[in-house]
Amino acid sequence: MDMATKSWPARLWQRTTLTQRLAFVALVPALVTAALLVTLLTQRQLANLRQVAHDNAEAIATQAASISLQPLRTEQLRELARIADSVGELPHVTRVQIRSDAGQILADHHEPDTSRDPRETLTVVRNVVDREQSEKDALGSVLVDVSLHDAIAAQRASLRYALIALALSLLVAGMIGWQAARRISAPLRHLAGAVRQLGQGSRQVMVAVTDRTEIGELQQGFNQAAAALHDIQLGMEQQIEQATQELARKNAALEAASLARSRFLAAASHDLRQPLYALTLLSSALAVDEHDPQRLDRIAHIQECVQSLDHLFGELLDLSRLETGTVQVEVSEFPLDQVFAEVSRNFDMVAEQRGLQLATHPAGLWVRSDRTMLIRILNNLVSNALRFTHHGGTLVGARRAGNGRVRIEVWDTGRGIAPEHRPSVFDEFYRIDDHPDTGLDDGSRSGLGLGLATVQRLAELLDTEVQVKSRLGRGSVFHFLLPGAGARAALSEPDDDEPADLAGKRVLVVDDDPAILSGIRFLLRSWGCKVEVAEDRLQALEAVENWPGPPDIVICDLLLRGGERGPDVFAALDQHYRRDGNTPFARLLVTGETRIDCLREIIAAKIPLLYKPVSPQQLRRAMTSAWTVARDDG
Repeated sequence: MDMATKSWPARLWQRTTLTQRLAFVALVPALVTAALLVTLLTQRQLANLRQVAHDNAEAIATQAASISLQPLRTEQLRELARIADSVGELPHVTRVQIRSDAGQILADHHEPDTSRDPRETLTVVRNVVDREQSEKDALGSVLVDVSLHDAIAAQRASLRYALIALALSLLVAGMIGWQAARRISAPLRHLAGAVRQLGQGSRQVMVAVTDRTEIGELQQGFNQAAAALHDIQLGMEQQIEQATQELARKNAALEAASLARSRFLAAASHDLRQPLYALTLLSSALAVDEHDPQRLDRIAHIQECVQSLDHLFGELLDLSRLETGTVQVEVSEFPLDQVFAEVSRNFDMVAEQRGLQLATHPAGLWVRSDRTMLIRILNNLVSNALRFTHHGGTLVGARRAGNGRVRIEVWDTGRGIAPEHRPSVFDEFYRIDDHPDTGLDDGSRSGLGLGLATVQRLAELLDTEVQVKSRLGRGSVFHFLLPGAGARAALSEPDDDEPADLAGKRVLVVDDDPAILSGIRFLLRSWGCKVEVAEDRLQALEAVENWPGPPDIVICDLLLRGGERGPDVFAALDQHYRRDGNTPFARLLVTGETRIDCLREIIAAKIPLLYKPVSPQQLRRAMTSAWTVARDDG
C-alpha cells in the first residue's frame, strides 16, 4: 500500500518522530482516564444535585399540603394566599400554587423573573388529603416549582475547576512523558545517527552501551556489526588495491605488447616493402615493349604474386598507420558517383576474371566526408565481397536515410556469414575461412583477417560505424551512414590512364636502394620521362647539374643512408635553384615508415606522401597531380 492510498491518520503517524510517538503513547492513557473520570464524576454530581433538589421539593410540597388542609376545608382564600407566599419565600422555590379538587387555582405565588430556563426547574405536586376521610377524596393539590439554576451553576463552576485541574495535570503528564520519551528514544536516535554515519562511509562507528535491556543488546549488536563491517571494508580495500595494481600491471603489459606489435608492423612494413617496391617496379618494367606471349604470361604470374604480396602488406600497413595515428581526416564534399566509378574501375577486371558481376547504383547523391578514406572502405568491402562470392556478384549503392544522412551499402550474393561469426568479423586477424563449417574452398583462403578491422577503424575516424546483415547461403550486406551534402555541378576528373602529361618531364629520383632506382628509372623512361637517379643529397645535386633547368618532379625516399631525410634533399635543391630565381619543383615522398613521430613533420608540411609499395598507376597519378599543383603555384 502506497502513501496515496493510506488514510490521513496513518500518513500523519508516519511523519512523527519516535519521541513524539512515545510521548503520545504515554499521554493518551492519562488523557482517556482523566476524561472518563471527569465525565463520570460530573454525571454523578449532577444526578446527586437533582436528587437533593427533588427531595427538597418533595419535603416543601408535603409541608405546604399539610398546612393547607384546614384552609382548604374551610375555603379560607386569604389564609391560602398567605401560606403560598410564605412557602414561596423559601430558598430556590420559584412558584407555589394551591388548587381545589376541581383544579381551580385558589392561591398562586411565583417570582416575577421569567428568563429562567424551564429545563432548570423541578416541579412537584402533592394532593391535600384529609386523613379522616378516604385518601381518594383529595381536597385539592399543592404545586411547588424548585429552581436548579444555582445548583447547576455551582456544578458548572466545579466542572471548570476540574477541567483546569485536568489540563494542568495533562500538561505536567505531557512534560513528564516527553522527557521520558526523549530519554527512552535517545539510544535509538544515537543508533540511527551511527547507522547514517556508517552509510556515509565513516571508517569506524561505535555507540555507548547505556543499559542492560533490549536496547543495550541492540547497541552491543550494532557495535559488533560495525566492527565486522569495518574489517570487511579494510579487506575489500586491500583486495581492490591489489586488483588495481594487478590491472595496472596487465594494462602496462598490454600497452607494451600493443606498442611492440605496432613497432614490429612498422619495421616489417618499412624493411619488407623495400624489395617489394623494387619488385613491383621491375615487374611493371618487364612488361614494357614485351610482345612474346610466353614471357607476357610469366610476367603476368609474377605481377599476380606481387599484387598478392601487396595486398597482404597493404593490410598490415593500413592497420599500422591507423594504430600510430598517421591517418589524418580531410573532410570535403564530393559526389558518390565518382567514388563508385573509381571503385568499379579498381575491381571490374577482378570480377570479370571470377565470372562475377560488379554493379554500382549511381544515385546522384553527395556526401561530406574524407574521400580517400571512403574509397579505401569501399575497396576493402568490395574486395572482401568478391573474395567470398562464387555466383552472382556485388552491388554498391546509396540512398537517403533521413536526418540529412546518406546510407551506403555493399551487397553480395556469397555464402553469407553464420550468426556465431558476425560479432567477430570486425576483429583483427579473424578469418571466417579458417573455420571448416563455412564451406569455402581454398581459393578464397587469402588475407590476414585485417580487411574488415581496417574498415571499422576507418569508419570510426569518419564518425560512423559499419554494420552487417547476413543470411547464410543467401549473401551479406555491409552498410554505414555518412552526412549528406548539397548536390552541385561536379568537376570533371582528370584521366589518370594516360601518361601523356608526363612525357618530356625531367624527373629526379632519390633512393638508397639500387634495385628501386633501376626499376623506377626503366618505368619512367617508358612513360617518356627524362630521368636522373641518386642515392643521397650530394648525388642529387650532382645529377641535376646535367640539366639546363630544375627538375619538374623530384621523387625521394623519406629515409636515406647516413640519417639523411627526404625533406633535407628538397631543402638542398631549393637552396640550389633559388640562387637563380627559378620556380619551385613538384615533390613526392615515398616511404614504408608508419610511426607518427617520423611522419608528423611531413603531414604538417602537406608534402604528398606515398606508401611503399607504390603501384605504377598510383605513382603516375601522384606525379601528375604534384606537377599540376606545382605548375599552378608557380
